[in-house]
Amino acid sequence: MKFRALIIAFLALCLGLITACSDGPANAVNPQDLTYDEILNTGLANLCPQMSEFTRGSLPVEAGKTYLVEDLCLQPEEYFVKEEPVNKRQKAEYVAGKLLTRYTTSLEQITGKITVSNDGVLTFSEKEGMDFQPVTVQLPGGEQVPFFFTIKNLVGITEPGFSSINSSTDFEGSFKVPSYRGATFLDPKGRGLATGYDNAVALPATADNDEYANVKQTPIGKGSISLRVTKVDKETGEIGGVFESEQPSDTDLGAQEPLEVKIRGSFYARVQPAS
Repeated sequence: MKFRALIIAFLALCLGLITACSDGPANAVNPQDLTYDEILNTGLANLCPQMSEFTRGSLPVEAGKTYLVEDLCLQPEEYFVKEEPVNKRQKAEYVAGKLLTRYTTSLEQITGKITVSNDGVLTFSEKEGMDFQPVTVQLPGGEQVPFFFTIKNLVGITEPGFSSINSSTDFEGSFKVPSYRGATFLDPKGRGLATGYDNAVALPATADNDEYANVKQTPIGKGSISLRVTKVDKETGEIGGVFESEQPSDTDLGAQEPLEVKIRGSFYARVQPAS
């Protein structure tokens, strides 16, 4: 009996150690250090690389030179949607939303460039990469809000007077927000902007009334973002920090007014001089 109790205690100790090791934060794992099989179906591919909290350096830059930005990754962590209050006397407020999209929210492998003006203004211009993700969040009342998380054609600038990228560097600018649905998307009645029926099948083909007209739109919206650098590694050229982005939601091909969406999260990138 004593031997059996000893075995049970030993197994309990082993199980506790295994649980303690597996309960660590997911952000502690760098996806770039793992193989495809180790990442598959784990959600780790959605995480941006992490820098140490103790990294507090600066990356010198020179006026008139261009620097390349590679592997820019933005990982959303919080979502808010502006809701109109029931009482019209009150102001509209942002309400936290619950993410419905699984493991497909981060933007990554984005490239761009940073130029330095004579007065020390740094300008970041986004070029290409996986710079869009369709995301849907659900509000406390049950409403689901789809939007196109992106930073397409972002141009962000800093305040003047910078001779380095450091923990005081903030890039602020605007970007384009493409339509959530493309021109070839068909609604339940087979209608679209570039394809499908001109009119609903259930309506007379001779109806010319604007009330029955099939009007589809793919408007280009505009968003704004602030990238706040909090970590810089001079030796590797890595930078990291937090971001806050505001942009419109989906309009269902022009059928409804867009809502204002706010996204907060962290970002990572590597900066090096252009050759």
